[in-house]
Parts: sequence; C-alpha cells; structure tokens
Amino acid sequence: MCGDWSESTLRKGRFILLAVGMIGVILIVWLISMAFNKKPAVLSSSASGNSATVSTNLTGEVPWDYQVQQVKVGDLIDGDMVLLPGNERISNDQNFATGDTIWVLDYMQATMKADSQGKNDVTLSQWKPIKSYKTKEDADKDIAELKAEIKTDVKLIGVYKTELDGSFRYFAVAELPTGQKVKQPISEERYTNFKSKKEVEVVLEEVHDYTDYDQSMAKFRGWAE
Repeated sequence: MCGDWSESTLRKGRFILLAVGMIGVILIVWLISMAFNKKPAVLSSSASGNSATVSTNLTGEVPWDYQVQQVKVGDLIDGDMVLLPGNERISNDQNFATGDTIWVLDYMQATMKADSQGKNDVTLSQWKPIKSYKTKEDADKDIAELKAEIKTDVKLIGVYKTELDGSFRYFAVAELPTGQKVKQPISEERYTNFKSKKEVEVVLEEVHDYTDYDQSMAKFRGWAE
C-alpha cells in the first residue's frame, strides 16, 4: 500500500510539474508576441512649412522639392559629366558631349529632427542633380509624377483669434491626411465662415521620393474655398 501511495504521489507531482512547465511556455510565447506587436509611440512635433506652420510626426529624411533647370556639359570624367555652371557631377547615361546644352532634374530633401519641446528642426539639403534629359518636355513629365498639387477635404481642428492693441488676428488649424497639422493665418471673413465647419477643402502639394515613390511629403499650399 505504501508503495502504491508513493507511486501515485510521484505521478501527481510529475503532472503538476508538467502543467506548470506548459503554463510557463505559454506565458513566455505570449510575452514575446506582445513585444513584437508593440507599436512605437507617435511623436507630436512641428515644422515650419511654406506659408504655414506644420505639425508632423515625420522625422528623419523626407522628400522636399524638385526643379528642372537647363545646364551645359563640362568635362567628362570616368563615365560621369560635370554640369556647368555649378560643377555638379552626374552619370553621363545618355553619352552627352562636352558643350552640349541639356536639362536636369534637381532634388532637395529635408532632415527633420524633434527637439526637447517636440518641435521639428528642419534642415534643407542643397539641390542635387539626379537625372539628365535631352529635352525639357521629358524632364517635365518626370517632375509632374514626382510633385503634384491636389485638392482634398481635411479635418478642421478649429479656428481662433488673438488681440494686440485692439487689432485682431485670425487663425485656422487643420489636420492633413498624413496626420500633419497646419496653423494658417486667415481673414476675418474666412474665420466666420470656418467657425461652424468640421471639414474644409485645401490645396496640397505631394512630393514623392524619387527612389521610393510610396514615401511622400504633403505640403500645405492654401485653402481651396
């Protein structure tokens, strides 16, 4: 009887240890899964945009602008060509000759870094030539795909006014589709018109990255209404 009791107790102990072990494994797997699925915190920051104050969660390098300009080909060096008058160097993919007049697509990017107060410090790069063309028409086709103006409805966060020495200034704050927020001076008439609205139509300029089209920067260009 004593032997049977000891063996039964031993089996129960093994079962308990096995159950505890399985629960421990399940707990570890759950913790690992939670760690991998954890979403990073979103920064609330602001950047100075063109004719607007932009609040954005963008940090790092983002596409900022493109331009097309006419240049002359200078020296040819190891498959590259020097562009005049700026002396920029770019690959001579179309076998241009020294002295040729050509068109180039220039690219500018912005580096955004959030400071201790959550505002973005924006540093713009120099213009960099990225592609050459025989005609301006070909260059314009590319820039039309990389930089486009669109009209869209956005959420109007609100309007407010400030007073200084009896003079009033009026502002509107809207949220762009990318999550950026813009604070824009407006007229008293627009202030009155916007007070009862939840959405307004705006003009945006979407600038896409030439190496990764899905990466873009939306810049506020004005009110569409």
